[in-house]
Amino acid sequence: MGSSLGGRGHLPFDRTAERAGVYAIDTPPPTVSGSLHIGHVFSFTHTDIIARFQRMRGKAVFYPMGWDDNGLPTERRVQNHFGVRCDPAMPYDPDFTPPEKPGKTQIPISRRNFVELCHRLTEIDERAFEEVWRRVGLSVDWSLLYTTISDEARAVSQRGFLRNLARGEAYVAEAPTLWDVTFRTAVAQAELEDREWPGAFHRVAFHRGDGERVWIETTRPELIPACVALVAHPDDERYRPLFGTTVRTPVFGVEVPVLAHRLAEPDKGSGIAMICTFGDVTDVTWWRELDLPTRPVIGWDGRLLPEPPQGVPAGPYSELAGRTTHAARERMVGMLRDSGDLDGEPRPVTRPVKFYERGEKPLEIVTTRQWYIRNGGRDEALRREMLERGRELAWHPPHMRVRYENWVEGLSGDWLISRQRFFGVPIPVWYPLDENAQPMYDRPITPAEDTLPIDPSSDVPPGYTEDQRGKAGGFAGDPDVMDTWATSSLSPHIAARWGTDDDLFRRVFPMDLRPQSHEIIRTWLFATVVRSHLEHGLLPWSGAAISGWVLDPDRKKMSKSKGNVVTPMDLLEKHGSDSIRYWAAGGRLGVDTAFDAGQLKIGRRLAIKILNASKFILSFGAGEDPRALDDPAAITEPLDLSMLARLRAVVAEATGALEAYDHTRALEVTERFFWEFCDDYLELVKSRAYGSDAGARSAHAALRIALGVQLRLFAPFLPFVTEEAWSWWHDASVHRAPWPSPSDAQAGAAAYEGDLLADPAPGAGDPEVLAAVAEVLGRVRKAKSEAKLSMRAEVSRLTVTGPQADAVRAAQDDLCAAGNVEEFVLERSDGPLTVDVRLQE
Repeated sequence: MGSSLGGRGHLPFDRTAERAGVYAIDTPPPTVSGSLHIGHVFSFTHTDIIARFQRMRGKAVFYPMGWDDNGLPTERRVQNHFGVRCDPAMPYDPDFTPPEKPGKTQIPISRRNFVELCHRLTEIDERAFEEVWRRVGLSVDWSLLYTTISDEARAVSQRGFLRNLARGEAYVAEAPTLWDVTFRTAVAQAELEDREWPGAFHRVAFHRGDGERVWIETTRPELIPACVALVAHPDDERYRPLFGTTVRTPVFGVEVPVLAHRLAEPDKGSGIAMICTFGDVTDVTWWRELDLPTRPVIGWDGRLLPEPPQGVPAGPYSELAGRTTHAARERMVGMLRDSGDLDGEPRPVTRPVKFYERGEKPLEIVTTRQWYIRNGGRDEALRREMLERGRELAWHPPHMRVRYENWVEGLSGDWLISRQRFFGVPIPVWYPLDENAQPMYDRPITPAEDTLPIDPSSDVPPGYTEDQRGKAGGFAGDPDVMDTWATSSLSPHIAARWGTDDDLFRRVFPMDLRPQSHEIIRTWLFATVVRSHLEHGLLPWSGAAISGWVLDPDRKKMSKSKGNVVTPMDLLEKHGSDSIRYWAAGGRLGVDTAFDAGQLKIGRRLAIKILNASKFILSFGAGEDPRALDDPAAITEPLDLSMLARLRAVVAEATGALEAYDHTRALEVTERFFWEFCDDYLELVKSRAYGSDAGARSAHAALRIALGVQLRLFAPFLPFVTEEAWSWWHDASVHRAPWPSPSDAQAGAAAYEGDLLADPAPGAGDPEVLAAVAEVLGRVRKAKSEAKLSMRAEVSRLTVTGPQADAVRAAQDDLCAAGNVEEFVLERSDGPLTVDVRLQE
């Protein structure tokens, strides 16, 4: 129902409002890597409903928009779109132009050229994103727009990191790291997912000193040269005699100890396993707790290293060097057959394997130097503090707190934040070089906060000159960038201009609401809680609204990889923005919702009905004094008072629902009343409304007041159609009007031409009058329909009997006019309501 609210709908944040009068939203910055899909529209509409409601309640709503445009998704899109790849060793080419038609082989370009292309593509995507959001009707203040790769955001991200470093919360460590061989970058625990992956068990012999064999079963025989021990459970009687002895690896003949550890599984395979550095996360635990040496064989590219680990003979290892893990596995199996150390043939098996959530190959574990931020994964006291923060937070819906707690309790290490990528926020650190030009990692050089943002690859640290870069006695910049979550975790600080606009920051932080989906509770929500706790000692917001996923009609999650994503622009053009918002509002927080095109049609029908009903109501009393038309004192008829009494209850229920973040319930009660209002009240009152006496004036005032209230109730959900109808009789926007209240006649009537009446006089405004009369009218309509007569057909005699007689009597004239009743008989009884309709023959 329109694509723009125009100037009337512009709703900027009031920078003069004090914190008590502000409602601040930490809006999710969508990842700019392609196009928005209907799931984005779904969840962002939920937030916009709350923003519009709070604004109408008198709050100055801080509602920014951000674009998350740094990180791997952007890099992949740039690589595919322009047909290039980043090679940091390449020199910068100021005249570089990407090919018009990318070829099959990606062109290597410098990091600076690559970053320029990232900026170029994200600017195009961001314009498209903004067009969709404006079309949807998000009431964000576009003057507050931020991007996570902007100078301001990079400065905030680096400032936060440097403060973590100064307090000892950020640290660098050389350790086994989950590694994606495709992207060639480290991966954090929060970015992992298990996928079923085909493999095979190989029964392999290790050799004891007495000539006996010890059989192990492994899915990764290519890691035998990385083996540092065998391990069995301490209570396993089969292997107790071997604990403390040594065995030799097959083919390579390397002596390794046999050890005991509680994590060994007696009922898995042969009950004894080889510990390799590193095949999986259990290997890391065994290696650390048993204080074992390392024999790394997997490189950053996923291939076996060209040289064997120390102590491993080069002869047999040369058969594996440089091969992919798959090729090395096949060759290793052949070598085991030749040596007689493979028992039978490999047994096929499918098992869960860890992947980077955006990756296509299983993760490896390599030893690298990485940056971490403490998050409670290795500090029980900090873990308890994070759990307590989760209990302080108001969760909508409440059960989502369980996901947070499960994640915190299951942490196995600190937050790895460094990434070996190119387009992101650089780690703001340099290292002095010793006399051999080797970095002294324990003596990092940091910049002053007022110099941020900086890029160590091009900026020079204090006290040095550019010609000292990379030379003995000089310096080297940290080559890594931060994980995108390390920047997004500071989204409240970026949006509130932390460090550059202290006045704004104090007016909006800590914020009121974090809206987001449930699958990133472990990443975005938890990480933001960690950063705020460490920096400020408090939560970054008081509440979190967690949306569910949008599912396809088969109730499968929509995803680009499955090809079942619905993009919003075509739907917006075909059905209208209000129709899309109507469907979105039907999904409750925390509940996955199937996309249903039928709901779009229902939403459009509702929007059209609002326009038609508004036009009809505003057609009455054209020659009367406008002030009289909106005067609550003119309302005297029982039916009008009854309708307003029912509307008072709707306002109370809708308000309570929105205060509880139940937008679906608020829309349900508002919509149900509106259809009853149109189908029953309008039909009952329109005959009287066409007159000019006191009864007509009562109808006119009641209709106008009810229309004004209902347009405001619908406004957060259907902003376009309500703005259009409101504009027919108001100069200001409906979105600047106050939210209706059951008792705001005195305060609201003067400014907005009447509101709901305050508590009516005794005996007036009985909500049962409209209910009873509508029930009788429905029976009359049914009788005419069954007789295949027009709704205007005359009823010669209408007899109503039942306990509702008094309520019906109060509005019998309106009932008879609406039903075209010639003779009306009303009898009170204690039995059920009976309606006898005698039609004109």
